[in-house]
Amino acid sequence: MTFQHGLSGLNAASTNLDVIGNNISNANTAGFKQSVAQFSDIFANSMEGTDTAQVGIGSKISSIAQQFGQGTITPTNNPLDIAINGQGFFRMSDNGTVNYSRNGQFHVDDSGFIVDASGANLTGFMADENGDIKASGVPANLKFSTSDLAPRATTTFDLGFNLDARKPAITTAFNATNPKTYTSTTSGTVVDSLGNSHVLSMFFQKATTANTWTAFATVDGKVDASGVPIGVTIGGSPSQSMIFDGNGVLQNITTPLTLNIDFSLINPTLGATTPQAVSFDMTTATQYGSDFGVNAITQDGYTSGRMSGFTVSAEGVILGNYSSGQAKTLGQIVLANFVNPQGLVPIGDGHWAETPASGEPLVGPPKTGNLGVLQSNAVEDSNVDLTAELVKMIQAQRLYQASAKQIETQDQIIQTITQI
Repeated sequence: MTFQHGLSGLNAASTNLDVIGNNISNANTAGFKQSVAQFSDIFANSMEGTDTAQVGIGSKISSIAQQFGQGTITPTNNPLDIAINGQGFFRMSDNGTVNYSRNGQFHVDDSGFIVDASGANLTGFMADENGDIKASGVPANLKFSTSDLAPRATTTFDLGFNLDARKPAITTAFNATNPKTYTSTTSGTVVDSLGNSHVLSMFFQKATTANTWTAFATVDGKVDASGVPIGVTIGGSPSQSMIFDGNGVLQNITTPLTLNIDFSLINPTLGATTPQAVSFDMTTATQYGSDFGVNAITQDGYTSGRMSGFTVSAEGVILGNYSSGQAKTLGQIVLANFVNPQGLVPIGDGHWAETPASGEPLVGPPKTGNLGVLQSNAVEDSNVDLTAELVKMIQAQRLYQASAKQIETQDQIIQTITQI
C-alpha cells in the first residue's frame, strides 16, 4: 500500500489551481497570455524488465504551457496605446537587455522616450531629418523630438482661376488701393524663410485690347503713394500681361513665372531671406463669359510648429502632428516573432525573454512576413476566458478532494490491517 498516488494527485491539483488562479488574477492585465498545466503519469521502473501488469505510481506536472492566442482588442483614447493584431511581440529594451511584450500601453517619459509601465524602452527605427526611415540594422530606442518643426519658405504657388470676359475694359492706371482701377482680385498665403505668413494679393485689370488682361501682385498690401506694388515682381516686371484666344485659353503664359519677393522692402524688420523666388503657376487660367472665380490655390510653404499629437499606422509608422498643420514621420515600431513562442520564459511585468527553446527572434516592421499589424488607440486584452477558468477551477478542486479522499482511504486500510 502507498500514499504516493494521492500525494502526487494533491501536488498536481495544487499546482493546477495555482496556474488557474494566476490566469484569473490577470484576467484584466493587458497583453497577458494564459497558461495551461499539462500532466503526465509516473511509472516505477522494474529492475527485472518490462512488466505489462505494472501499476503507475501517480501523476506529475510535465510543463506549464503558455497559450499565445489573440486577445480581444479594446479601443482607448490614448494614441500610444497600441495593440498587435496577429503574431509578434513588441521588442523592448530594459537598460540594454532586450525582452519582449504584448502589452502595448506606452507613454512618453520626461526624456522623450517611448516606454511601458515598467520603464522599458520600445524599440524601432528612427527617421532622419527628412522623415525617411531606413528599416535595417539594429533597432534603437524610439524617442520623440521635442523641438519645433522648422518652417519651410514658399517655393511654389499655383493659382487657377477664371476671368469674366463680359467685364468692361479699364483705362485708368492701376492703383491697388482703388477698386475702380482693377476688375478682379484674390489672395493667398506665402511663407518667408523665418516662417512668417504673408498675404499675397493678385489683381487683374482688363485692357482695352480684346482678350488681354494685366496681372499685378502685392505682399501684405505694400504699395507706394500711388498704389503701385513695392517689393514684388512677376516674371521680372511689376506687372504681367495675359493674352487669351477666342476660346478663352491662355496663350502667352505656358510655363510658371518667377515671383520675386523682396521682404527687405516690404518689412525690413523681419530679417527674412530676400529676395525670395517663388515659382508662380497660373497657366490654367481661363477667360470665359462667367463670373470671376478661383478654382485652385496651393503653395508649399508652412510656418514653424510645435508637436500637438501623433498617430501610429498599421505598419508601425509614428507620425507627428504639429500646430502648423504639418505632419512628419518620426520613426517606425518593429515587432519580433519566434519559431517556438512557447519556449519564451516569462520574467514579469508582461515581458518574456528568449531562450534556446524559443529560437532566435525574427525582427521586422509590422505587416511584413508573418508579423501582425498594429492598431493605435487600442489595447489587447488578456486572452483569459474567465468562465472557462472557473469551470477548470471546479474540476481542479474535485481532483484535489478526490486525491485527499484517496489518502484517507489508504489510511483506513492500513489501520484495519494493523488491528488484525
